[in-house]
Amino acid sequence: MYFYIGAFIIFVIISGLRTVQQYEKGVVFRLGKIVGIKEPGLNWVVPYIDLVRKVDFRTVTMPIAPQKIITKDNVSVDISAVAYYKIVDGIKSIVAIENVMLAINQIAQTSVRNIVGRFQLDEILSEREAINKEIATVLDARTEEWGVVVSIVEIKDIELPEGMQRAMAKQAEAEREKRAKIIAAEGEFLSSQKLADAADIIAAHPIALQLRNLQTLAEISVEKNSTIIFPAQMMSTVADVKKFMAGEVVR
Repeated sequence: MYFYIGAFIIFVIISGLRTVQQYEKGVVFRLGKIVGIKEPGLNWVVPYIDLVRKVDFRTVTMPIAPQKIITKDNVSVDISAVAYYKIVDGIKSIVAIENVMLAINQIAQTSVRNIVGRFQLDEILSEREAINKEIATVLDARTEEWGVVVSIVEIKDIELPEGMQRAMAKQAEAEREKRAKIIAAEGEFLSSQKLADAADIIAAHPIALQLRNLQTLAEISVEKNSTIIFPAQMMSTVADVKKFMAGEVVR
Protein backbone atom coordinates (compact mmCIF):
# COMPACT_ATOMS: atom_id res chain seq x y z
CA MET A 1 0.00 0.00 0.00
CA TYR A 2 2.71 2.44 0.98
CA PHE A 3 4.56 1.51 -2.18
CA TYR A 4 1.68 2.64 -4.37
CA ILE A 5 1.25 5.84 -2.40
CA GLY A 6 4.96 6.63 -2.70
CA ALA A 7 4.96 5.84 -6.40
CA PHE A 8 1.95 8.10 -6.90
CA ILE A 9 3.64 10.97 -5.03
CA ILE A 10 6.84 10.57 -7.07
CA PHE A 11 4.81 10.49 -10.26
CA VAL A 12 2.97 13.68 -9.29
CA ILE A 13 6.21 15.46 -8.39
CA ILE A 14 8.02 14.43 -11.57
CA SER A 15 5.09 15.22 -13.88
CA GLY A 16 4.83 18.71 -12.36
CA LEU A 17 8.45 19.70 -12.99
CA ARG A 18 9.04 22.38 -15.63
CA THR A 19 12.36 23.76 -16.85
CA VAL A 20 12.55 27.43 -17.82
CA GLN A 21 15.63 28.58 -19.76
CA GLN A 22 17.76 31.55 -18.69
CA TYR A 23 16.36 33.75 -21.47
CA GLU A 24 12.74 32.81 -20.75
CA LYS A 25 10.03 33.29 -18.17
CA GLY A 26 7.06 31.01 -17.64
CA VAL A 27 3.54 32.41 -17.30
CA VAL A 28 1.44 29.99 -15.25
CA PHE A 29 -2.25 29.51 -16.06
CA ARG A 30 -4.33 27.61 -13.50
CA LEU A 31 -7.67 26.55 -14.91
CA GLY A 32 -7.41 29.38 -17.44
CA LYS A 33 -6.37 32.09 -14.99
CA ILE A 34 -2.88 33.58 -14.59
CA VAL A 35 -1.57 32.78 -11.12
CA GLY A 36 2.11 33.66 -11.39
CA ILE A 37 5.36 33.75 -13.30
CA LYS A 38 8.12 31.17 -13.07
CA GLU A 39 11.71 32.37 -13.16
CA PRO A 40 14.52 30.58 -15.07
CA GLY A 41 15.50 27.22 -13.63
CA LEU A 42 13.65 24.10 -12.44
CA ASN A 43 10.10 24.87 -11.29
CA TRP A 44 7.17 22.81 -10.07
CA VAL A 45 3.52 23.34 -10.96
CA VAL A 46 0.39 21.37 -10.24
CA PRO A 47 0.26 18.73 -12.94
CA TYR A 48 -2.76 18.53 -15.23
CA ILE A 49 -4.12 21.72 -13.65
CA ASP A 50 -1.45 24.33 -14.28
CA LEU A 51 -0.33 25.27 -17.80
CA VAL A 52 3.02 27.01 -18.34
CA ARG A 53 3.44 29.31 -21.34
CA LYS A 54 7.10 30.17 -21.90
CA VAL A 55 7.95 33.64 -23.18
CA ASP A 56 11.28 34.39 -24.88
CA PHE A 57 12.82 37.67 -23.66
CA ARG A 58 15.68 37.79 -26.16
CA THR A 59 15.91 40.50 -28.84
CA VAL A 60 14.23 39.31 -32.03
CA THR A 61 15.45 40.25 -35.52
CA MET A 62 12.43 40.61 -37.78
CA PRO A 63 12.89 41.30 -41.52
CA ILE A 64 10.24 43.55 -43.06
CA ALA A 65 9.27 42.35 -46.53
CA PRO A 66 9.88 44.76 -49.46
CA GLN A 67 7.15 47.37 -49.72
CA LYS A 68 6.19 49.13 -52.96
CA ILE A 69 5.88 52.78 -51.98
CA ILE A 70 4.95 55.92 -53.93
CA THR A 71 7.09 58.79 -52.64
CA LYS A 72 5.92 62.37 -52.22
CA ASP A 73 7.33 63.27 -55.65
CA ASN A 74 5.49 60.32 -57.29
CA VAL A 75 8.41 57.91 -57.66
CA SER A 76 7.71 54.20 -57.18
CA VAL A 77 10.34 52.47 -55.02
CA ASP A 78 10.65 49.10 -53.30
CA ILE A 79 11.92 49.42 -49.72
CA SER A 80 12.86 46.58 -47.39
CA ALA A 81 13.78 47.02 -43.75
CA VAL A 82 14.62 45.13 -40.57
CA ALA A 83 13.28 45.68 -37.04
CA TYR A 84 14.70 44.66 -33.65
CA TYR A 85 12.31 44.19 -30.74
CA LYS A 86 12.10 42.36 -27.43
CA ILE A 87 9.34 41.39 -25.03
CA VAL A 88 9.53 43.12 -21.65
CA ASP A 89 6.17 42.05 -20.18
CA GLY A 90 5.40 38.36 -20.60
CA ILE A 91 1.80 38.58 -19.42
CA LYS A 92 0.84 41.39 -21.82
CA SER A 93 2.52 39.63 -24.74
CA ILE A 94 0.23 36.62 -24.20
CA VAL A 95 -3.00 38.19 -22.99
CA ALA A 96 -3.12 41.43 -25.01
CA ILE A 97 -2.31 39.97 -28.45
CA GLU A 98 -2.79 36.59 -30.06
CA ASN A 99 0.44 36.46 -32.12
CA VAL A 100 2.83 39.22 -31.17
CA MET A 101 5.37 38.54 -33.96
CA LEU A 102 2.74 38.56 -36.70
CA ALA A 103 1.18 41.72 -35.29
CA ILE A 104 4.50 43.57 -35.17
CA ASN A 105 5.31 42.44 -38.70
CA GLN A 106 2.04 43.77 -40.08
CA ILE A 107 2.18 47.08 -38.20
CA ALA A 108 5.81 47.51 -39.27
CA GLN A 109 4.92 47.12 -42.95
CA THR A 110 2.11 49.65 -42.60
CA SER A 111 4.30 52.14 -40.74
CA VAL A 112 7.08 51.90 -43.34
CA ARG A 113 4.62 52.61 -46.16
CA ASN A 114 2.95 55.51 -44.36
CA ILE A 115 6.10 57.25 -43.13
CA VAL A 116 8.36 56.77 -46.16
CA GLY A 117 5.52 57.89 -48.46
CA ARG A 118 5.64 61.36 -46.86
CA PHE A 119 9.19 61.99 -48.09
CA GLN A 120 10.62 62.81 -51.49
CA LEU A 121 13.10 60.43 -53.10
CA ASP A 122 16.13 62.66 -52.42
CA GLU A 123 15.10 62.91 -48.75
CA ILE A 124 14.74 59.13 -48.47
CA LEU A 125 18.26 58.64 -49.83
CA SER A 126 19.90 61.38 -47.74
CA GLU A 127 17.89 61.33 -44.48
CA ARG A 128 17.63 57.60 -43.90
CA GLU A 129 18.69 57.83 -40.26
CA ALA A 130 15.91 60.30 -39.40
CA ILE A 131 13.33 58.12 -41.16
CA ASN A 132 14.56 55.05 -39.24
CA LYS A 133 14.11 56.84 -35.92
CA GLU A 134 10.60 58.01 -36.82
CA ILE A 135 9.51 54.49 -37.82
CA ALA A 136 10.97 53.02 -34.61
CA THR A 137 9.20 55.66 -32.50
CA VAL A 138 5.83 54.93 -34.12
CA LEU A 139 6.24 51.17 -33.75
CA ASP A 140 7.36 51.43 -30.13
CA ALA A 141 4.32 53.56 -29.26
CA ARG A 142 1.90 51.09 -30.87
CA THR A 143 3.48 47.94 -29.37
CA GLU A 144 3.83 49.25 -25.82
CA GLU A 145 0.39 47.88 -24.84
CA TRP A 146 1.56 44.42 -25.97
CA GLY A 147 4.54 44.46 -23.60
CA VAL A 148 7.02 44.90 -26.46
CA VAL A 149 9.82 47.43 -26.98
CA VAL A 150 10.99 48.18 -30.53
CA SER A 151 14.59 49.35 -30.21
CA ILE A 152 15.81 49.75 -33.80
CA VAL A 153 14.35 49.92 -37.30
CA GLU A 154 16.73 50.12 -40.24
CA ILE A 155 15.90 50.63 -43.92
CA LYS A 156 17.94 47.86 -45.50
CA ASP A 157 17.52 48.33 -49.23
CA ILE A 158 16.00 50.87 -51.61
CA GLU A 159 15.31 49.55 -55.10
CA LEU A 160 14.69 52.20 -57.75
CA PRO A 161 13.06 51.71 -61.17
CA GLU A 162 15.56 51.14 -63.99
CA GLY A 163 14.63 54.38 -65.71
CA MET A 164 15.19 56.33 -62.50
CA GLN A 165 18.59 54.68 -62.03
CA ARG A 166 19.66 55.79 -65.52
CA ALA A 167 18.40 59.31 -64.89
CA MET A 168 20.29 59.53 -61.58
CA ALA A 169 23.45 58.21 -63.25
CA LYS A 170 23.20 60.92 -65.92
CA GLN A 171 22.60 63.53 -63.23
CA ALA A 172 25.67 62.37 -61.28
CA GLU A 173 27.80 62.43 -64.45
CA ALA A 174 26.60 65.93 -65.30
CA GLU A 175 27.38 67.05 -61.74
CA ARG A 176 30.93 65.66 -62.04
CA GLU A 177 31.45 67.43 -65.39
CA LYS A 178 30.14 70.64 -63.85
CA ARG A 179 32.64 70.43 -60.98
CA ALA A 180 35.48 69.64 -63.42
CA LYS A 181 34.66 72.68 -65.56
CA ILE A 182 34.41 74.93 -62.52
CA ILE A 183 37.81 73.75 -61.25
CA ALA A 184 39.35 74.26 -64.71
CA ALA A 185 37.84 77.75 -64.96
CA GLU A 186 39.16 78.64 -61.49
CA GLY A 187 42.62 77.45 -62.58
CA GLU A 188 42.47 79.59 -65.74
CA PHE A 189 41.36 82.58 -63.67
CA LEU A 190 44.25 82.23 -61.21
CA SER A 191 46.70 81.70 -64.10
CA SER A 192 45.47 84.82 -65.89
CA GLN A 193 45.88 86.83 -62.66
CA LYS A 194 49.50 85.69 -62.34
CA LEU A 195 50.16 86.48 -66.01
CA ALA A 196 48.65 89.93 -65.53
CA ASP A 197 50.92 90.53 -62.51
CA ALA A 198 53.94 89.37 -64.53
CA ALA A 199 52.98 91.67 -67.42
CA ASP A 200 52.78 94.63 -65.02
CA ILE A 201 56.25 93.86 -63.67
CA ILE A 202 57.70 93.48 -67.17
CA ALA A 203 56.04 96.73 -68.25
CA ALA A 204 57.69 98.51 -65.33
CA HIS A 205 61.09 96.87 -66.06
CA PRO A 206 61.51 96.24 -69.83
CA ILE A 207 64.89 94.63 -69.20
CA ALA A 208 63.09 91.77 -67.42
CA LEU A 209 61.67 90.55 -70.74
CA GLN A 210 65.13 90.31 -72.23
CA LEU A 211 66.37 88.43 -69.16
CA ARG A 212 63.53 85.99 -69.64
CA ASN A 213 64.53 85.52 -73.27
CA LEU A 214 68.12 84.75 -72.25
CA GLN A 215 66.91 82.27 -69.63
CA THR A 216 64.78 80.48 -72.23
CA LEU A 217 67.76 80.24 -74.58
CA ALA A 218 69.87 78.80 -71.77
CA GLU A 219 67.21 76.14 -71.04
CA ILE A 220 67.08 75.17 -74.72
CA SER A 221 70.86 74.81 -74.94
CA VAL A 222 70.92 72.47 -71.92
CA GLU A 223 68.60 69.95 -73.54
CA LYS A 224 70.24 69.97 -76.99
CA ASN A 225 73.61 71.10 -78.37
CA SER A 226 72.71 74.31 -80.15
CA THR A 227 74.46 77.21 -81.72
CA ILE A 228 72.68 80.44 -80.92
CA ILE A 229 73.16 83.46 -83.17
CA PHE A 230 72.25 86.80 -81.60
CA PRO A 231 70.81 89.38 -83.97
CA ALA A 232 72.36 92.84 -83.98
CA GLN A 233 69.57 94.37 -81.94
CA MET A 234 70.17 91.72 -79.28
CA MET A 235 73.73 92.98 -78.73
CA SER A 236 72.40 96.30 -77.54
CA THR A 237 70.14 94.39 -75.22
CA VAL A 238 73.13 92.54 -73.79
CA ALA A 239 74.86 95.81 -73.20
CA ASP A 240 71.77 97.14 -71.44
CA VAL A 241 71.71 94.05 -69.27
CA LYS A 242 75.34 94.55 -68.28
CA LYS A 243 74.70 98.18 -67.47
CA PHE A 244 71.63 97.21 -65.42
CA MET A 245 73.56 94.58 -63.49
CA ALA A 246 76.45 96.99 -62.87
CA GLY A 247 73.99 99.50 -61.45
CA GLU A 248 72.55 96.89 -59.16
CA VAL A 249 76.04 95.95 -57.89
CA VAL A 250 76.87 99.61 -57.13
CA ARG A 251 73.69 99.90 -55.11
